[in-house]
Amino acid sequence: MAATSKNKVIITCAVTGGIHTPSMSPNLPVTPDEIAEQSIAAAEAGAAILHLHARDPETGRPTQDPEMFGRFLPRIKQSSDAVVNITTGGSPHMSVDERLQPARHYQPEVASLNMGSINFGLFPMLDRYKEFKHDWERQHLENSRDLVFKNTFADIEHILETCQANGTRFEFECYDIGHLYNLAHFLDRGLVKPPLFVQSVFGILGGISPHPEDIMHMRRTANRLFGDDYRWSVLGAGASQMRVASIAASMGGNVRVGLEDSLWGAPKKLAENNAEQVKRVRQILEGLSLEIATPEEAREMLSLKGGDQVNF
Repeated sequence: MAATSKNKVIITCAVTGGIHTPSMSPNLPVTPDEIAEQSIAAAEAGAAILHLHARDPETGRPTQDPEMFGRFLPRIKQSSDAVVNITTGGSPHMSVDERLQPARHYQPEVASLNMGSINFGLFPMLDRYKEFKHDWERQHLENSRDLVFKNTFADIEHILETCQANGTRFEFECYDIGHLYNLAHFLDRGLVKPPLFVQSVFGILGGISPHPEDIMHMRRTANRLFGDDYRWSVLGAGASQMRVASIAASMGGNVRVGLEDSLWGAPKKLAENNAEQVKRVRQILEGLSLEIATPEEAREMLSLKGGDQVNF
């Protein structure tokens, strides 16, 4: 018997992010053309949701300038039916108002929302690279030794109220167990509505680890707090990407891949593009006899407003 859409797996692809720097991989999309092309290819490979950041095309530095998002959003919409998810995380170095600009302006179906403040350590990556193309890259990594990624209750409330006024729903990014309780607090207050799309983030220095026991701990806690009122998804940072996806998928979870989360396609081999990772995780899912959700099925599962209701 065919699985209903409720039981299908949503693949999200996070195309470029704000963590990795251009010197780390020549395949990291930086320009609007590169972001658009890799996004469209990832959707064709099976990603139902595209999680999008923008970058300065000259330096590759993360930017939340809405004009920069405007260089690739319409092209993606014209060439793909995938759900567009615009970041409100941006970069940990940005203010909340700066991070919020593109989601406020473009009114996407989904926006990401970080559910708590954490230490966000990127500085160990300094040991892996001897040279950087741009001056900002080394500073970006070094400054994370003394960086708190600020997401206070007031910040979260501000993003919720701003985006929900436009019918945008959320990818609730939870980097640790306490973030699930923060989300439960907003659910109890009626400021968020089911079905919740909970994205558990494993492997960031400062957050929960990608150990299987921690993955199970996240799942058990979310089940206890939210019951049938949520859809669970996971991402594993770096080399843990596919392992975390495999474990979570076998537990009924959805998955996120993409060059934002990991630059790797195989051990010691850089991924050539985002679609490579989507195809790889799709092979894993289909090997587990799981079916892949289409964009329309993802919209139904997450109660989204539809791609015709966005401002791009």
